[in-house]
Amino acid sequence: MDEKELIDKITKEIVEKLNGTKSISSVAVPVNTVVPEVSNSVLIPSDVAQYIDHTLLKPEATAPEIDTLCSEAGENKFYSVCVNTTWVSRCAKNLRGTGVKVCAVVGFPLGAMTGRAKGFETRHAIEEGANEIDMVMNIGALKSRDLKLVEDDIRWVRRACGQRVILKVIIETALLTDEEIVLASEIVKKAEADFVKTSTGFSTGGATVQHIALMRRTVGPKMGVKAAGGVRTFDDAVAMINAGATRLGTSGGVKIIKGETIESGY
Repeated sequence: MDEKELIDKITKEIVEKLNGTKSISSVAVPVNTVVPEVSNSVLIPSDVAQYIDHTLLKPEATAPEIDTLCSEAGENKFYSVCVNTTWVSRCAKNLRGTGVKVCAVVGFPLGAMTGRAKGFETRHAIEEGANEIDMVMNIGALKSRDLKLVEDDIRWVRRACGQRVILKVIIETALLTDEEIVLASEIVKKAEADFVKTSTGFSTGGATVQHIALMRRTVGPKMGVKAAGGVRTFDDAVAMINAGATRLGTSGGVKIIKGETIESGY
């Protein structure tokens, strides 16, 4: 049996085993991750707000829109704002003293550049004031079963982050089979990232409860799981948290905690 056949066999067995699991009973919080300790049955808007990375990643975003994003994050006590690297310095200045973190995306949205390039972008984002990095995995390498390249790509960014900057890895679940989601999640964990994240919001689909549960059961209780894309209502947010998400990425955080529905993404 060659390496590809062995990997396929193992991941298939994991998925089959996980498909028999009907619920997630508890989620432990990874080191350096602040998540409110509340029962799933009593989640209220202020609880959910603390899970949210308030996100604006569209290429046409303007400086006034970024300023509004920061104001909303501070007013609603969201965990962070998530922006492209060009806006990191502005966000860091806007949010100084608020406790709201600044998250920058790297290798976004395709993930198809080299690990060295992602590492350079990461270092620059941190210099500009980023506290967290959301990088995009090399999806083509995963599908080609070049697992060393996938891991090395993540490690370039992990080294650039050091230990003080949180690293989340976007695996773009909409483009993966269940077996590939398991495999990607395992590699992200092996490469010592802090979170595995579902989606960029720029592909064919976003987070689902089923995928969040699968990722949680794969990485275990101590690693972060971020749901992004497809979180459009308060009920969606609670469902993702119940399934195992410890962070939520959404452009509609204000509407979500007000009980409204958002119509579009990032």
